[in-house]
Amino acid sequence: MSTWMVVEDEPDIYEVLLAMFEMWGIEGVAFVDGEEAAAWIDDVDTGRFQGELPELALLDIRLPGNISGPMVGERLRKSPVLGQVAIVLSTAYKLSLDEENKVKEQAGADKLMYKPLPKFNELQRVLEEVIALRRQKIVPQAPEPKLPERNGTERKSPERK
Repeated sequence: MSTWMVVEDEPDIYEVLLAMFEMWGIEGVAFVDGEEAAAWIDDVDTGRFQGELPELALLDIRLPGNISGPMVGERLRKSPVLGQVAIVLSTAYKLSLDEENKVKEQAGADKLMYKPLPKFNELQRVLEEVIALRRQKIVPQAPEPKLPERNGTERKSPERK
C-alpha cells in the first residue's frame, strides 16, 4: 500500500484528504504543523520510525509555529531517507509569480496547487502524475542504443516521437 504525507493545520482539510487517500487505497500520515512534521522526518532519518514511508508530501505553505510548509519541504529534500519524495505545496493565498517560484525553490517542490484543491478524481490524477514525474527524475534514463553506420562507425538511433 502506498503512503502519502499531509502537513495541514486545518482539520477539515486534512480529514477530507485522509478520507480520499483511504478511498484510493493509500495510507495517509498527517501532521498539523511544521515542527511535528520535522520531528517525524528526524525520527525517520535516525531509524526511530520503522513504518511505511511516503512517496508524496502534500504541504500547506502557511502553518502555525516557526516551520512553514516550504521549510518542511526543504527538510525533506535534505533527508537521506526521504529526499526523493514528491512534494506538492498548497495554499489558499494568492502568490505572485516571484513568490511562487521562491517557495517552490525553497521546498524543492514538484508542484504548487491553490485551494480549493481539485475535485476527487482530478486531485488523484494530478498527485499521481507528480509522483510519476518525480520517479522519472530519480531513475536515470537509459542511453539511446547506437546503430552501426554503413562504414563501420556508430551512430545514434533516430529520436522517437
